[in-house]
Amino acid sequence: MPRTLIASDVPWEPLVGYSRAVRVGDVVEVTGTTDAGSDGAALHPGDPGAQAREILRRIAAVLQQAGSRIEDVVRTRMYVTDISRWEEVGRAHGEVFGAIRPATSMVEVSRLIEPSLLVEIEARAVVGSGGGAT
Repeated sequence: MPRTLIASDVPWEPLVGYSRAVRVGDVVEVTGTTDAGSDGAALHPGDPGAQAREILRRIAAVLQQAGSRIEDVVRTRMYVTDISRWEEVGRAHGEVFGAIRPATSMVEVSRLIEPSLLVEIEARAVVGSGGGAT
């Protein structure tokens, strides 16, 4: 099966050895995505809901690059640095996935790579699987 790698312009991809997304067959795996700007710091410091919204916008964009769409997402994983603020992140996730209803997890982590980043989300999509739950 062909393997398609999708890169972004962040300098740490080649250093760490990862891709923004990888498509193999009909499966697209989107790497952990944050709200980081070009300097690595959060675009929305202190606001996990706004960070989650930006992250989900970025995930939708990379899915489109991979020939998929947000409706094809079957799994998300959310990493938050303060689980007491889960609802802010959960609401942002629900705004995008309320009708799609992928399997998901939200876990608290001690920190992310940059202190201003409060949320990281990864996703798995199966191309063509969207279109409503049964």
